[in-house]
Amino acid sequence: MMTVNLGTRGVQEACDLLEYCNHPSGTQLSDLRRKHGFEEPHRIRLWCLGNELDGPWQVGHKTPLEYARLANETAKAMRLIDPGIELVAAGSSNSLMPTYGEWEATVLEHGYEAIDYIALHHYFDPGEDTPVGKREFLTSGVVMDRYIEGAIATCDHIGAKLGSRKRIQLAFDEWNVWYMHEFSEPPDRPWTLPDAVRPDLDLPPLIEDDFTATDAVVVGDMLLSLLRHADRVTVANQAQLVNVIAPIRTRPGGPAWRQSIFHPFALTSRLARGVVLRTEVKAPPHDAGRRGEVPLLSAVATYDEETGGLVLFAVNRAERPMGLRVDLRSLPGHRFAEHITLHPDPDPGAINTPEAPDRIRPATLTPATVDGGRVTVPLPSTSWNALRFTTPPTS
Repeated sequence: MMTVNLGTRGVQEACDLLEYCNHPSGTQLSDLRRKHGFEEPHRIRLWCLGNELDGPWQVGHKTPLEYARLANETAKAMRLIDPGIELVAAGSSNSLMPTYGEWEATVLEHGYEAIDYIALHHYFDPGEDTPVGKREFLTSGVVMDRYIEGAIATCDHIGAKLGSRKRIQLAFDEWNVWYMHEFSEPPDRPWTLPDAVRPDLDLPPLIEDDFTATDAVVVGDMLLSLLRHADRVTVANQAQLVNVIAPIRTRPGGPAWRQSIFHPFALTSRLARGVVLRTEVKAPPHDAGRRGEVPLLSAVATYDEETGGLVLFAVNRAERPMGLRVDLRSLPGHRFAEHITLHPDPDPGAINTPEAPDRIRPATLTPATVDGGRVTVPLPSTSWNALRFTTPPTS
C-alpha cells in the first residue's frame, strides 16, 4: 500500500510516483528508478488517494467537495498509467468528525466508479480511569461495528442512487488503542536534518504508549469487529507496529519486547482461518455511558473447511466472570481442543517491560466437554478468549 500526497501536491505528483514505482522502463521516472538500483518495477497494486484530509490538523485540509473532485481526477489519471491498480479514497478520520457521513457520500457521488475502497480510521482512548469511563472503553468494539455499518450503508446508498452494480469495499487501514489524553508534542526544537538521523542524538520518544491487559482485551474486540464484517472490510492494518502506539517496543541498542496488545493480534492472525460464520449472540446488556446499552458479550466464529477446525472468539466485557453457552449442533462431531484467554493482571496498571516481558501473556484454561452438541465455557472477567474445536482425525 502506498499513499499519494493530495494535501500539498496533486494529480501530476501522484502520476509521477506511480510511474516511478510501477512502469517497467523507457520513461524518465522509471529509468530513474533503475538508476537507483531497482531494475524491476515495484508493482505496487494498492494506492491511497491522500490521508485524513478531512482533518483540520492536516496541511492541505479539504472540504468534502474539494477532496472528492481532486481524488476523482487523480484516480482517472493514475488508471491511465496503470489500469491494474486498486485505489482507496480517504474517508473520515473517525466517526466523531463533524463531516462524517457527508464526507463519504460526497466522495462517492463524485468518484464511485473511479475508486475501489473507502478508508476508515479509528483510535480508542482509555480516557479517565473511572467506572463509567472503563465501561465505555471496553465497548469500543461496538463503536467500531457502528462505524463500519454506517460506512457500508453510505456506500450502498450511493451505489443504488447512481444505479451502479459495483460494490465499494472498506479499508480499515488505521486502528488501535491510543492514550490520546496523555499525548503532547515534544518541546520545540530546531530541525537538524540530516543530523537528526544520527544515532548519537538524544531525541525523545514519541507516542510510545504502554498497554495494559484491558487494552489488549479492547484490541481483541476490535479484531472481532473486523472479522464480523470481513465481507466488506477486505483491507485492514493496525497502526503502527513498532514503538509508536505499537504491539512491539524496542530500545536503542537494547531489547525488544511484546506489549499486551501483541497477543490478541498474533493469536487471531494464527487461528482465524477459512470463512467467517454468521454468529448469533444473545447476551445481557449493560449501560456503557454515552454509548448506551450494549451487550456484555462479543463473539464471532471462523471455520476452516479444509481441516474442519472451528474457532470461536469471545470477549467478556463485564467485570465479572460469565458463563458462555455454545450450540454446535449444526457442526456435528466437533470436540473442544483448547481455551486460550487473556485477562487483566491483579494489578490493573501492569504492563510488559524489558525486565518483565511476559507479565501479561495468554493463558490456557482446561477445555470443557461437548455434550450433545452443546458446551458451557466459563469466561474470566474482562477477557479475550479463543475457543478452538476440532473434529476427530479420519482413519
